[in-house]
Amino acid sequence: MSVAAQSKPAVKPVLRVNSPEPVAPFPRAARPAHVIRGDAEAIEIAHKLAADFAKDAALRDREALLPVEEIEAFSQSGLWGIRVPKQYGGAELSYVTVTEVFKIISAADPSLGQIPQNHFGVVEHTALDGDEDLKKQLFGGKNVGVLQTTFREEGKDVVINGTKFYSTGAILAHIVPVAVADGEGRPFIAFVDRNADGLEVINDWSSFGQRTTASGTVKLTEVRIPKSRLVPAHQAFARPTAAGPISQIIQAAIDAGIAKGTIADTIDFIRKHARPWLDSGQDKASEDHFTIAAIGDLEIKLHAAEAILERAARLTDAAIADPNEETVAEAAIAVAESKVLTTEVAILAANKLFELGGTRSTLAVHGLDRHWRNARTHTLHDPVRWKFFHVGNYYLNGVKPARHLWL
Repeated sequence: MSVAAQSKPAVKPVLRVNSPEPVAPFPRAARPAHVIRGDAEAIEIAHKLAADFAKDAALRDREALLPVEEIEAFSQSGLWGIRVPKQYGGAELSYVTVTEVFKIISAADPSLGQIPQNHFGVVEHTALDGDEDLKKQLFGGKNVGVLQTTFREEGKDVVINGTKFYSTGAILAHIVPVAVADGEGRPFIAFVDRNADGLEVINDWSSFGQRTTASGTVKLTEVRIPKSRLVPAHQAFARPTAAGPISQIIQAAIDAGIAKGTIADTIDFIRKHARPWLDSGQDKASEDHFTIAAIGDLEIKLHAAEAILERAARLTDAAIADPNEETVAEAAIAVAESKVLTTEVAILAANKLFELGGTRSTLAVHGLDRHWRNARTHTLHDPVRWKFFHVGNYYLNGVKPARHLWL
């Protein structure tokens, strides 16, 4: 992920998606990551990074180039550490700020927005239930890919075996948090070094969307780690915590970013390239009454989704500050509402881009098809149709949603 200082200029690594070549672990950064201290600084840094990330987003998608340098800049910026608790030197910023950061980055390149999503969930699980020494050792914004497999105990160690497909960010990870199950089926998180014996990352992500998330299949064969590097993740759902809403709200923020970036590109294309329909009587596509109305509709739906997302973030922060049955349920329902709206506007915006842009907008030179592919792929993370059920059951029958990662 980062290249140590050398006496002569290093050759820039070029990695492509779904390549047969084995992927070796990337060396760690030569310097510690920046530590962000406040909300304004985090937002400012996110905007600066997004401006850089947007420049070659279409190129990376078209050429299937993994964002090696971009990930290094992203992780070194300090943004991956903004939820580290203050007692361990972090800023512990609000989820209002966290969701805004994800939205800003994802509007520029949603693949880069997706890569650290599991990282933030793992940070929260570690803060909730991690061993004190493990917290001191690991807090500081590492890159992650989350897996699902099983382990057995052997003395002071645990031995892990299993396979996880499309593990987000695993190709460029330094430490891979593995979601594992014990003999009773209870989930834990195991922190495994990327260069551990028996851990193999296969560069085989072949989805048509979110192409450059550095995802791949991870195989673990007799991987041994100390028990001290296990976090009992199941405890976060045995009692009221915000673990579920936290996992989901980051997904919603990414989808909001996809919608925002898509609408911005739609407006730009209409102004520069689209032609008015002959019955409009207008000289420019931007003067077509139906096009104007459609853009108005998109902006209204985006702003509504963003408002509900911010409300959900505030309720998530409230559930973190005072976790109980009521606050956690309220946060989970609000996040489910935001997930519905951000999903709908992301897909709608991607469809409207081509409807309003016309045939020219489908030309490969523009690379606009990535917006639809990214929206359709990322919104499949979990079924939105179930959000309607849980929201309705909560308001109609007073049934609190189950506590798990999907609510």
